[in-house]
Amino acid sequence: MNYCSHCGHSVSQTIPAGDNRPRHVCDRCGTIHYQNPRIIAGCLPVLGDRVLLCKRAIAPRIGYWTLPAGFMENGESTEQAAARETLEEARAEVEVGELYTVTAILHANQVQMLYLAQLKTPEFGPGEESLEVELFAEDEIPWEDLAFQTIHNALRLYFEDRRRNRFPLRHIDLDTPRGKYMAC
Repeated sequence: MNYCSHCGHSVSQTIPAGDNRPRHVCDRCGTIHYQNPRIIAGCLPVLGDRVLLCKRAIAPRIGYWTLPAGFMENGESTEQAAARETLEEARAEVEVGELYTVTAILHANQVQMLYLAQLKTPEFGPGEESLEVELFAEDEIPWEDLAFQTIHNALRLYFEDRRRNRFPLRHIDLDTPRGKYMAC
């Protein structure tokens, strides 16, 4: 950041009084420009014993499979964002269930929140951000072609939890693209 979005003057990086981190601070008006993580909301949509995945048509990771998810918009809840993203990317209507994974993606300054969801009908198809949309049984998941570690983690956990018929909320810290996870 070079200029203040409030007054247009130059900014410096400094630790403001009462703070403990360097921030961009306007040299003229004193506005502190905080940069906070962005929230990604999505679903792990299920129909019977199958999970709905989308093949990405946009960067990053074009041509790789993912769960329907995207950046939350102002004025919507995380559940609403997850349902909207599923409709946009997979043209699928879902009943959003419980929050399932919360992943702090430290290297990207993002937080991903995935909800378990049930497809309302078996109707789906690619939206503008998807090349293909398909239902996969566990043994059909294209594990080597998943777009992100967060998706790999969520799917592995889901299939493990489904065998136990217990779906606890998972908190995951991913500080590198390979990452790690832990249960609550």
